[in-house]
Amino acid sequence: MNTSALLTPRQAAAKLGMSYPALKHWILAGRLHTIKTPGGHHRIPLDELEEFLPASPARLGSTHISGRNQLRGVVSEITQEGLLAKVVLAVGNQRVTAIITADAVRELALKPGEAAVALIKATEVMIGRP
Repeated sequence: MNTSALLTPRQAAAKLGMSYPALKHWILAGRLHTIKTPGGHHRIPLDELEEFLPASPARLGSTHISGRNQLRGVVSEITQEGLLAKVVLAVGNQRVTAIITADAVRELALKPGEAAVALIKATEVMIGRP
């Protein structure tokens, strides 16, 4: 479980677009796994929300994008240095890393814990075995 970015139940409910009581019901029913603080409060790792995020096609403004290789996830890390930024997107239990401009981070208002989409455009895909 990713413990680097933990959300309160209220924050997680807002990310999922659901009510706080409904999210608490999911936690108590075991549908959503949490980490308990020493005080007994629930904290939800970002990667636990992935399967519940609504799937929607990537959009640029009001225009749909034709790319089909879209991975929806949650921003888990942003590191800016000069004109560039490293953005890490948690997609399930995997991580997708992109190097983009610092301007793009500001324009997209990217923040850890926020939903985002990685749009992959490549001429080759390689498959390997562990």
